[in-house]
Amino acid sequence: MTAERSLKPRRFSGLSIKLIATIIVVILAVEVVVYLPSLANFRASWLDDRLRVGVVAARVLDAVPDVMALPRGLTDRLLTSAGANAIVYRREGQSQLIELANPVTPDVVATADMRQRDIMTLTMGALDTLFAGPGRTLRIVGEGNLDESQVELLMPERPLRQDMLEYSRNIVLISLVIAALTAVTLYLLVSRLFIDPVLRLTQNMLAYRQAPENASLIIVPSNRRDEIGVVERELAAMESDIFSMLRQRRHLADLGLAVAKINHDLRNTLTSAQLLSDQVATLDDPKVQRLAPRLVTTLDKAIGFAQSVLDYGREMASPPVMAPTGIKALVEDAAFDARLVGHPHIGFNNGVPEDLVLNVDAGQLARVLLNLLKNAREALEAANAAAIATPEVTIAVETGVGETTISVSDNGPGLPPRARDNLFVAFEGSARAGGTGLGLAIAREITEAHGGRLVFVDQPQGTRFDIVLPAALRAD
Repeated sequence: MTAERSLKPRRFSGLSIKLIATIIVVILAVEVVVYLPSLANFRASWLDDRLRVGVVAARVLDAVPDVMALPRGLTDRLLTSAGANAIVYRREGQSQLIELANPVTPDVVATADMRQRDIMTLTMGALDTLFAGPGRTLRIVGEGNLDESQVELLMPERPLRQDMLEYSRNIVLISLVIAALTAVTLYLLVSRLFIDPVLRLTQNMLAYRQAPENASLIIVPSNRRDEIGVVERELAAMESDIFSMLRQRRHLADLGLAVAKINHDLRNTLTSAQLLSDQVATLDDPKVQRLAPRLVTTLDKAIGFAQSVLDYGREMASPPVMAPTGIKALVEDAAFDARLVGHPHIGFNNGVPEDLVLNVDAGQLARVLLNLLKNAREALEAANAAAIATPEVTIAVETGVGETTISVSDNGPGLPPRARDNLFVAFEGSARAGGTGLGLAIAREITEAHGGRLVFVDQPQGTRFDIVLPAALRAD
């Protein structure tokens, strides 16, 4: 119960938090980019205001022939309105100075030339003022109101820096408010359009995973025409397919269990009938002697069919258990079980190298080889003896860079067209009358469980199947 609760998505987690954080970070990053030029413009405007007072002072100096004759009260008001310690007016190579009664000699002087108005110079000047130490004096240089005139102001930098800090605090507060409002607005919009549908999809998948056989949990798609609408419709279709498949497999499993029980009892009954037929075959009655072989053959086919169905039902119950296995010895054992070793009419050629070792499930791979070798023997036994001079089954191995191929081939008549059209299809891919076609189906499943594939190779004469295994199964 705790695990299920921990997997349940919450609105204010995951995508929601990431979305809000991303919006705020992006807006603040944009504000930082906008803040520097804005701060530079604020500093330039502040300095321009001080220069205007300097220009007014320059006009006074132009109107008065003797600067020293100016009243001290007037010069103090000019300096106080500009916030300056001194004002210098330069024109035609001459300089005139207005300063405080008790001038202060500055230790550190920074120059702000307002005749240079490019954005880089203004921005660097603003940063220099913002991070400057206390006690610096600022020398402001600007053009006067007449041609070739220049005004300079000497003033403490501290008032400018304090106003810039206050301006920066206001910008930060406004930026945070804008970021918060924008984030909330965008979140509400994006939440309705994207996060809520994604949350609905996530909750549905988690719930359906817990009970895939509950049809009421199949998502009902909306009428959206965008990508989320496509995902909803595809998820609904997938869940419906899974629901139908699970029901079908459950019915097939129940049916298979019933068939297995019936098959087991039928096999025991057929075995008893086979024993009775063997006893009947010993009677001297001519009719019995003529019919007994057919009866024995029919019972053998029925027992073989029942055994094949049982083997197919339990073949892939567990995944293969890999272990280093010598393939040549495994082929010899499979050939012996398939009654090829010592066969009076069919030759067997084991071309597997002695040192070939693969990491495979020996029992399951032996099952594949047994099915293929048995099919080859039965095909050669059923073939016309005159058409094949030396019937033979051959095992060959080809080792490549990415795979190892084990070929099982015979020089018989080959597969009929009906068998080729239904290869590897259970109950339909048999090459002989009365066969179940389960051998190739089982062989393909086992090969695919090993990560390989079982391939039919078309050739002019005979039949050839290749067991292609990945190179990763080779034992070092």
